[in-house]
Amino acid sequence: MAAGAIGVNTPAHVFGHPGPLFILTHSDPMDRIDEDSQTPAPPVTFTGRKTLVAAGVAVVLIAGALLIRPARTGDDARPPGPSERAAAAVGMGAPASATDVVALVADREKWVASHADDDASWAVLGSAYLEQARRTADSTWYPKAEKALKRSLEVRPAEKGNFDAMTGMGALANARRDFGTARKWGELVRAQAPRRWTAYPVLVDAYTGLGDYKGAQKAMELLLELRPGLVAHIRASQVYRDRGWREDAVVSMESAAAAAKAPAEKAYALFRLGELSWERGDAAEALRQYEGALRTDPAQAEALAGRARALAALGRGGEAVRDYRMALGRTPVPQLARELGELLESLGRQQEARAQYDALATMAARDGANGVDADVVLGLYEADHGDPAAAVRRLSQEWERHKSMQAADALGWALHRAGEHTAALEYAKKATEPGLRSADFAYHRAMIEQALGDEAGARRHLQEALRTNPYFSPVRGPLAKEALASIGQPAPGGPEHMQPVTPWVEPELPKPHPQPTPKPKPTAEPDPKPSPTAR
Repeated sequence: MAAGAIGVNTPAHVFGHPGPLFILTHSDPMDRIDEDSQTPAPPVTFTGRKTLVAAGVAVVLIAGALLIRPARTGDDARPPGPSERAAAAVGMGAPASATDVVALVADREKWVASHADDDASWAVLGSAYLEQARRTADSTWYPKAEKALKRSLEVRPAEKGNFDAMTGMGALANARRDFGTARKWGELVRAQAPRRWTAYPVLVDAYTGLGDYKGAQKAMELLLELRPGLVAHIRASQVYRDRGWREDAVVSMESAAAAAKAPAEKAYALFRLGELSWERGDAAEALRQYEGALRTDPAQAEALAGRARALAALGRGGEAVRDYRMALGRTPVPQLARELGELLESLGRQQEARAQYDALATMAARDGANGVDADVVLGLYEADHGDPAAAVRRLSQEWERHKSMQAADALGWALHRAGEHTAALEYAKKATEPGLRSADFAYHRAMIEQALGDEAGARRHLQEALRTNPYFSPVRGPLAKEALASIGQPAPGGPEHMQPVTPWVEPELPKPHPQPTPKPKPTAEPDPKPSPTAR
């Protein structure tokens, strides 16, 4: 039975796309009892068995009321309807397809209209709204999700163990990039039910957004222990990527793809494998993974944007512009508008690029009105194309809230663009030293070091940026190559002050004293044999 639901979403990665919203529920009421209580169940007597059977019958009846159709029997050949498929995905803690989520929303809205005190259905509805927000990039779904989840908490408050709605509130906060609030909700669930695994994906995302990467890794390890599977492997890949452990990140995401059961799950895992390939500069492999995701789930707008990125890297600019426009038509995300604007700028289409930058500001304002924190994307845009001083003010506030690598990189770049190079370098170090291998981060640090006259540091980080991903930006990539060429190679003979000021003269070493040859020890002569006449 779908006893309730939560939504969990991955925080925005380096390209700004939100992660999947996994709608999670407990399909087995006995499993829920085991998670929420540490007390072992008493042995079942004959009377207890009858009670348990009666309880099971009640569960089946309630499940029939919650779903469009009654529970199926093993020999029922009818294909499941959209709402039933979404409910099945909910029970597995996996994302449902776009059409199935729409059906589930319609079903739960109709149900709660006449059952306003059903806290579980309100939690399911709130999580479905969150998934709609992710798939459409329409932040107007967030207030609806908040209203539904709060209604669930009114009917069954947090102190009475409404864990599904509590975790849903944490997922909503993560989706809005309010990671401090997400952590509070996740820790509240963990304090009351430490073995309730659905709290840990929220905590992984929250701690990552706050810049507490050790806390994120600890929550991920507990998640793997409690519930190994699709959700846990995706979070493990995320944590390993942030630590710079690329091979581990790929293996974990491949495990997630192997654990996927529905097309929407498989497509998301393939998309993330494409992102990992893209980040290490393998544009051809990234394109293969993105296209695999689109074949599996054509509605995967994130994979469509990824394909645009890879096509641009492979010199297929016209196709890349087409895919970017299609992706923005499905999911109008500010980061995608920035990427398309820079691609158009690199192609010499300045007027079209300016239109995308204007659209970025409009999208960010819309998201801000719905409680979404878009300061990192807006700050980077303002630093490069607007007012760097305003970007510094905006990103300084963001850094106070979320001390993540992304916030540090953006603030450092804004400070550099505003002419405060010394302060900028401190934040660039905070972005590049924890472990994440990002060509953008390395490029930003190199430009800051060049402005400070540190040619050796600038050369090292420009080489790192181009070695990590030579296609990281259609605008900044060529600038990185130009900057590296202008710096040139180090002077012959090594760095300054490494050579002696006077010619080297071989020192006179003391000759070793010869050791006296030891005299051989005398050997004992054998006793002469007595002659016979000596007797």
